[in-house]
Amino acid sequence: MADGARSDHPGVQEQLDRLEALSPGGDRLGLERIEALLARLGHPERGLPPVFHVAGTNGKGSTCAFLRSALEAAGHRVHVFTSPHLVRFNERIRLAGMMIEDEHLAALLAEVLDASDGIGPSFFEATAAAAFLAFSRTPADALVLEVGMGGRLDATNVVAAPAVTGIAALGLDHQMWLGETLADIAGEKAGIAKPGIPLVTLAHHPEAAARIREAAGQRSAPLFVQGEEWRSDADHGHLRYSDSNDSVDLPLPALPGAHQQDNAALAIAMIRHQSAVMVPDEALASAMTTTRWPARLQKLRPGLLVGNRDAWLDGGHNPQAAAVLARSIAALTRGRPLHLVAGILSTKDAAGLLAPFRGLVESVHAVAFDHALAIAPGDLAAISRQLGFEASAHASVGAALTGIPADRPVLIAGSLYLAGEVLALNDEIPD
Repeated sequence: MADGARSDHPGVQEQLDRLEALSPGGDRLGLERIEALLARLGHPERGLPPVFHVAGTNGKGSTCAFLRSALEAAGHRVHVFTSPHLVRFNERIRLAGMMIEDEHLAALLAEVLDASDGIGPSFFEATAAAAFLAFSRTPADALVLEVGMGGRLDATNVVAAPAVTGIAALGLDHQMWLGETLADIAGEKAGIAKPGIPLVTLAHHPEAAARIREAAGQRSAPLFVQGEEWRSDADHGHLRYSDSNDSVDLPLPALPGAHQQDNAALAIAMIRHQSAVMVPDEALASAMTTTRWPARLQKLRPGLLVGNRDAWLDGGHNPQAAAVLARSIAALTRGRPLHLVAGILSTKDAAGLLAPFRGLVESVHAVAFDHALAIAPGDLAAISRQLGFEASAHASVGAALTGIPADRPVLIAGSLYLAGEVLALNDEIPD
């Protein structure tokens, strides 16, 4: 099934089956198909509330979560489009604060697929079209829109005049489509820049930053860079944000990991550099303490899968994300012997994902999960041993956990598809 999508609702599953039959597999970039499809649907992308458009390799989902929390804390009705989902396809589309209902979703997908004859939209393009239809028909005050892959040629880039655009952390991922260098990837991400629309970014590697500045200039987009036009610092339990207009002291983000301070700060800067939707400081403070984002260094509750052990779950799937994760989990476990349960797609750099954990984990437990491109546990265990880890292979996460002492902390990490399975098995369905 394209993108691993399944649904317990017969109507939604029927449309997902149609999409699998009608659409080519794999990732594709380009705006021709989505533009043609949206034209047949009456251009719903032209009838959206103010859009907060977020690109990036790592952290863009967390940034979107902070944006949503801040906007909702200010009393606004907020649409959200994110990807991928973890457990339910419906997670991708939130209408005015609520996850889309099955019957509504089924009808939207049917409408999109009925209009797609001869176009052959990809899974993501059809999903985006359904989301734009839903957003254009349901009143809201803002839309938080996450880029799927890249930016310049991503299906979400049909929005001509967002309120603000943003670029989160960058890293090497999807090189087949986005380019082999960080500068190339930065240029693709910066393709969401629009004339006269603020483009807000984190501080990036000089070569990447230069490419972003070039892209912003070519598109006549005002550029606001962390450390230049705005700043953020964490000190004494507070996150201090400042720019040329104002400064604000806020609580540190409740999401674990020091990297979430940058994601929160980017959300604040995006809000502060747009004028379409007003958000007071009190709402920003609320967002710091209330934002949740599943499978991002998530502490799992005691449950059917993990029992009462200390277990964390993360879906970071590139070397840069793994390096940040290793630092963050080390701070949380504070020297306690840690076991890594890992499942990775064959399209990812498995060695690059595992290497940051050398010297940190006692052993790697490679596991199978439900995806056609999942690396076989035996192969992943072999890669782990080549890196110097003690490693074993298991048919499932549950099987791996039975061999780990209950008093040892566990990190389950790798693919977001694995993360979705873990959440479902531990009865922690995102809501």
